Amino acid sequence: MMTKRWLWLWLPLLMLAGRAQAALDIVITGGIDSARPVAVVPFEWTGGGAAPQELSEVIGNDLRNSGMFRPLDRSSLPQRVSRAEQLDPNLWRTRQAEAVVVGSIAPAGNNQYRISFELADVLGGNGAKLLESRSATVPAAQLRQYAHRISDIVFEKLTGIKGAFLTRIAYVTVQHGAQYPYQLMIADYDGFNEQVLLRSREPLMSPAWSPDGRKLAYVSFENKKAEVVVQDIYSQQRQVVSSQPGINGAPAWSPDGTRLALVLSQDGQPEIYVLNLASRQLTRVTNNRTIDTEPTWSADGRSIYFVSERGGRPQVYRTDPGADNARRVTFDGDMNLGPRVTADGQNMVLVSRSQGQYRIARQELDGGNLQVLTETQLDESPSPAPNGTMIIYSTTYQGRQVLSLVSMDGRFKARLPARSGDVRSPAWSPFLN
Repeated sequence: MMTKRWLWLWLPLLMLAGRAQAALDIVITGGIDSARPVAVVPFEWTGGGAAPQELSEVIGNDLRNSGMFRPLDRSSLPQRVSRAEQLDPNLWRTRQAEAVVVGSIAPAGNNQYRISFELADVLGGNGAKLLESRSATVPAAQLRQYAHRISDIVFEKLTGIKGAFLTRIAYVTVQHGAQYPYQLMIADYDGFNEQVLLRSREPLMSPAWSPDGRKLAYVSFENKKAEVVVQDIYSQQRQVVSSQPGINGAPAWSPDGTRLALVLSQDGQPEIYVLNLASRQLTRVTNNRTIDTEPTWSADGRSIYFVSERGGRPQVYRTDPGADNARRVTFDGDMNLGPRVTADGQNMVLVSRSQGQYRIARQELDGGNLQVLTETQLDESPSPAPNGTMIIYSTTYQGRQVLSLVSMDGRFKARLPARSGDVRSPAWSPFLN
């Protein structure tokens, strides 16, 4: 017999806590000291008055938030220049900087601005080595987004990994006592540009991004029962795609965006199903006397990972839809929950319980090595960034539910606290075109 606490963790279909329309501020809690030192020089502003956007601050914060870089403090910069050819590598070596970003911003008319930036290596040779140089005319409303674009370029040039600073996160909040306490939110990865997609008097949970980043699937109790809804984040069009008797939960998009893996209990027992979104045809994936839940797809879309108690305690299994070949893939810890596979198919992130503590962990899919990454409390709902470098998850901090970040190696850690209420069930978007 399951305890009430186990049921709460096992079937995430209960009320979520959250917060109302408050930006998320990233507070780094560990790992920055060992990051690579770089510099982002304040961009030269050639117009009148104040610059319309502090691009260098956005870029510096992005690089810091990646966990891989430690931007130098502005007060310690040995030069304030706007071109790479003006850099004196000897001065930057005294600050141990590996690379420097410089640039300028100028009015271009019609509420647009001309942005130029350069990235230079200042470690080798007699002069600064130019790694990248670009210019673009950008509307005023898109300046912050273009700063993220610069960060993506810099990050990829210095690491060989695609940057994920132009991605977004979805999450569910609750503000107790409000007329519509439950809110489905989306924001830039760093908590800016927060938007409310839906307000509800009843619980909302388990948001999941479509592979093209245009839609969210989630669970809604607006009709006094669990239903799976798909919503277009641009048109706001909503469609109930599953309203079977009993549980309708834990939607997960297939990599091609044509199917949803779901948890349904239409026959009394929670099992994994696949819903074809075009034909609405349901295909049953599991058939077991114990609970099967929390499906997620393999990167190639050929297999589904899910959590099952069939071995005695909840562990992660893998099966191929249409084949009765479920096989256990997690063995460390008392139980393992909430699996999510990274986009490259190399790792699975999950919640691993050991000695009563629920922690975020990473397991290599080739070899099975499991590494616990966090030391926070009651961690849940891990979601990896599309470039596989970071994980966002929900945890408890000072009696409230907050979002947190941890790098895939466990070195870098940060919190994204809300200004009021609690927040849970984060989902990191795919790369957005």
